[in-house]
Amino acid sequence: MTEHPISYGRPQPGVEPTDPRGPLLRTPAPDAPAFPSPVQARGGEVPPSGPAPDTAAPRGKDAPDVDTGPEHAQPPGTPAARTQPHVQEHRPRPAPEVIPAQPDAGGQARPDGAPGGQERRTGQQPAPGRPTPMRRDGDRLRFVGAATRRIARGLDLDEIVMGLCRATVPTFADTILVYLRDPLPVGDERPAGPLLLRLRRTDRIPVDRDTEGGGFAPLPQPAPDPGEPTDLSAITAEQCEVRPGGALAEVLRGVRPVFADGPDARAALPELLGAGSESAVPGGQRTILAPLRGRRRVIGAAVFLRRPDRLAFDADDLLVAAQLATHSALGIDKAVLYGREAYIADELQRTMLPETLPRPTGVRLASRYLPAAETARVGGDWYDAIPLPGSRVALVVGDVMGHSMTSAAIMGQLRTTAQTLAGLDLPPQEVLHHLDEQAQRLGTDRMATCMYAVYDPVSHRITIANAGHPPPVLLHLGGRAEVLRVPPGAPIGVGGVDFEAVELDAPAGATLLLYTDGLVESRLRDVWTGIEQLREKLAATAQLTGPDHPPPLEALCDEVLDMLGPGDRDDDIALLAARFDGIAPSDVAYWFLEPEETAPGRARRLARRALARWGLEDLSDSVELLVSEVVTNAVRYASRPVTLRLLRTDVLRCEVGDDVPQLPRLRQARATDEGGRGLYLVNKMARRWGATRLSTGKVVWFELHRS
Repeated sequence: MTEHPISYGRPQPGVEPTDPRGPLLRTPAPDAPAFPSPVQARGGEVPPSGPAPDTAAPRGKDAPDVDTGPEHAQPPGTPAARTQPHVQEHRPRPAPEVIPAQPDAGGQARPDGAPGGQERRTGQQPAPGRPTPMRRDGDRLRFVGAATRRIARGLDLDEIVMGLCRATVPTFADTILVYLRDPLPVGDERPAGPLLLRLRRTDRIPVDRDTEGGGFAPLPQPAPDPGEPTDLSAITAEQCEVRPGGALAEVLRGVRPVFADGPDARAALPELLGAGSESAVPGGQRTILAPLRGRRRVIGAAVFLRRPDRLAFDADDLLVAAQLATHSALGIDKAVLYGREAYIADELQRTMLPETLPRPTGVRLASRYLPAAETARVGGDWYDAIPLPGSRVALVVGDVMGHSMTSAAIMGQLRTTAQTLAGLDLPPQEVLHHLDEQAQRLGTDRMATCMYAVYDPVSHRITIANAGHPPPVLLHLGGRAEVLRVPPGAPIGVGGVDFEAVELDAPAGATLLLYTDGLVESRLRDVWTGIEQLREKLAATAQLTGPDHPPPLEALCDEVLDMLGPGDRDDDIALLAARFDGIAPSDVAYWFLEPEETAPGRARRLARRALARWGLEDLSDSVELLVSEVVTNAVRYASRPVTLRLLRTDVLRCEVGDDVPQLPRLRQARATDEGGRGLYLVNKMARRWGATRLSTGKVVWFELHRS
């Protein structure tokens, strides 16, 4: 039966709906006295003759000031109430927090104790199918308030859509279907292509669920029709295209929710839900189609359904559906914008940090990065590992003040500057000096700390320069962990200060740990307490693998991060661990060659002897040819002795250095050219090759597979 919207009286303040005095406290009719006489209250007897209290009786200073407006009644406890013998003082009870259960359509006895089908306020029999008017306006307001709060709690798209579904079912509807645009437009973007709606989420009341006491209680369920489909999802279209000028487009353009009994909605629902949905969607006013409109455009639609055994929607329910749709659409709009900002922040941070670490000779690397919070994944911490000439590697860890988009942008500029300076093979203290100048050019308040270290696997030495950064920790092979004594220096950006570098031993098997202050400092501990805890953690982890075996590098990084407690995450964390394997002296061959015409021949003989000593005679022909070509190019322009070095690791590496800063380039030689084919041969025969500029010249190197 279709429920017709009617106007209901509001409950009087301070009166419980089940109070038998409710009918007496209702607003009187315009021609009725404001206060019934005791005779009328007792049994409907005719009152004694005399003027009515509100028309003929004189009003003295003690007479009560009676408001006869349509929404007011005299509250109990006033002087007027005390003068009436039939009115008693009574303490109001709190209103229920849930939507009261509705009566059945047949007016049967209700489990709440009301007489069979009678309204508790009037004691009269309601019309068939008419809902009880008790607090319906207040119930709707409480429901809308609770639902919008639940929707507003969502931060991302799925949370908001789930909040809408959970708030709606079963209190407001039996089933809800939420369709969203695919793809969802972001901000002011103008979508290109047709308007596609995709089913994002659906929720429903299970058939066997007991809904008594919550929301709109179901009526006794009739026997299901064998020909009526029972699973709506089986016939619901996952995606539909909104045809311009079609019925669905007209409903979405109207923005307001509509009942399914309207001509536009009857034609729009099959277009949205797919063919065959007419038999599954309840008819009449048991279905509401509500467009979801964001700040700029319609971004989807929601369908609210009630089963035939439930009370139909009324006109006030359209207002409820409009509120739910509006809050959900605006929340989805903001979630999409937030998702785009988070994506941009993640991409910015990811591109600022190295995607993969290099694999230089004689050292193994591992790293970790943790943002300060999941909602702010950008920051100013960074790490880097830069291969240098001579099989060396530069290890860098820095921290820009703050953890915002600005800090990430400054960090990216400083990291790029550090890579450029490292390519020039400058000493660590010079690198920090130029970084300090770059930070001052970026702004007066651009402060950062940085640790720059260069490891040489041949000499087993490491050179470190510090700019206000926490000191590194070196874990020895035997399990002893020590905090390295390096000059603290001033932070980058201060200006006018000198940086000092120290050279320390880096024994094989040792592990150097570079980190930012977020690992060792928090509101619960100072930085030196955190450094001591880090040292103890490294020593305890090394004891687990024994004195002769260093702990695995990746597992060591995870163990270090486990030292963080629940309240220790106040800042970003960047961690770089380097395991020094080194290159044994027996695997290194090093010579000086005078820049003479006989230098290429001497270089071939020296390379052949070294390969024979290492048992690599199979590579003699290739190495002699490539060494001869590279040394010939170096001798042609060099004015000082040329260096030749062979390194035997997992590959065979050859390095030729001279004092000429110009880097050679690969070019295609013409048929008439007498030279220009040396680098072409190197490029074809070598596994890898390259040239790096030094402060005193350059180094040309190539690598060959040992097998």
